Amino acid sequence: MVSRRPNRILGGAHDAFWAWCAAGELRLQRCAGCGQWAWPAVESCEACGSAALAWERLSGRGRIASWCSFARDYYAGQFPIPWDVILVDLDDGPLFLSNPHGFAWPDVAIGQGASLVFIPCEDDAGRFQLPVFAPAEPGPSGRLGPGHGLRA
Repeated sequence: MVSRRPNRILGGAHDAFWAWCAAGELRLQRCAGCGQWAWPAVESCEACGSAALAWERLSGRGRIASWCSFARDYYAGQFPIPWDVILVDLDDGPLFLSNPHGFAWPDVAIGQGASLVFIPCEDDAGRFQLPVFAPAEPGPSGRLGPGHGLRA
């Protein structure tokens, strides 16, 4: 099932990010000059100013660093309320803000393992693959949740 989402940011380096997602790969920019990760996508490194940015493939594994449940309807009815968001500390280094897939706030534990899953989505520009994270290990409820380790 395709999930309707708010419009993505497109153009410039953002297009490359979405192209990698379409290929089933999570890649983020990394500066060749200083090694700093860049996310969201940029045209030059925010740490040193270099334009020598390369798209590096990430493992898609990490641990939940934080989470938030939004009780306000910021997207005019496009998402069910409450809307859960997680911050994943990727094993490769950067932090990645995403949505939990197959679990909600009662099943989230700080430090819990999380694995990358791509889900089919659609916005006004068309269909795309959205990187989200499924539990890699049981949370407080002891459940793994549906879609664990699968590309939806």
